[in-house]
Amino acid sequence: MAKSRFEYVRNFERENLLLPETHIIIRVDGRGFHKFSEKYEFDKPNDDRALKVMNLSACQLMNQIPDIMMAYGDSDEYSFLLRKQCDMFERREFKLITTFGSTFSANYQYFWSSVCSDKPLTVERLPTFDARAVVYPSDDTIKDYFRWRQVDCHINNLYNTTFWNLVIKGGMTPHDAENKLIGTVSADKNEILFKQFGINYNDEPEIYKKGTLYIRDSVITPTEANTRDLTKRQLERLQKRLKKSEIKELHCDIIKDEFWDDRPWLLC
Repeated sequence: MAKSRFEYVRNFERENLLLPETHIIIRVDGRGFHKFSEKYEFDKPNDDRALKVMNLSACQLMNQIPDIMMAYGDSDEYSFLLRKQCDMFERREFKLITTFGSTFSANYQYFWSSVCSDKPLTVERLPTFDARAVVYPSDDTIKDYFRWRQVDCHINNLYNTTFWNLVIKGGMTPHDAENKLIGTVSADKNEILFKQFGINYNDEPEIYKKGTLYIRDSVITPTEANTRDLTKRQLERLQKRLKKSEIKELHCDIIKDEFWDDRPWLLC
């Protein structure tokens, strides 16, 4: 950049560097997706094509950024776990969140055009996503974060499934359905679904109840977990393996310890 007397304005810029050697999770969320889903007439309570666009966008982001070890999403959000030793953008928060938000938005618009070609996007209501980055100090907090998101997925999906069945099949107004569900617990909602609509919630597709998980196959050995001890050549080889590693799609329980015990490399 050329030097000039105006360059002093750079002194007003501030960088927030995320703590080194801590886990980073970046969560992207749809902006105004309630109105977006109304505009493009999403199926209720779950729109399979919209979920497919979200999942394709997340998987593509993992292909684009090899430092992502796993991603979990449902509805209009996705959480991405970066390698503990990730040094992308020197761990500058603003660069990370703007890259994730903008790239996910671009991916979503691209895949929407192919998956939902019968519903072309209009400039008045384009899908966009914002992002936030949070650092977590331990493996246990990472596990609890993803457990929290999956529990949230279950709670929201059970509510939405009951609500929309009351409206669509039960003929209730949204206001009346909302009032009927006030104060109900999971058992109450399960009873409404089964007795009124013959729906056994346990038989609902796992993608609705548990969300979608993408994990990078094991490519990091125990000796590579601390990349500070690796040479430049070893780091380059690790990055190449990460780029070529298989990404698997799962719809499974991530609350129990078994999931994490079987995949220790995810937290390297």
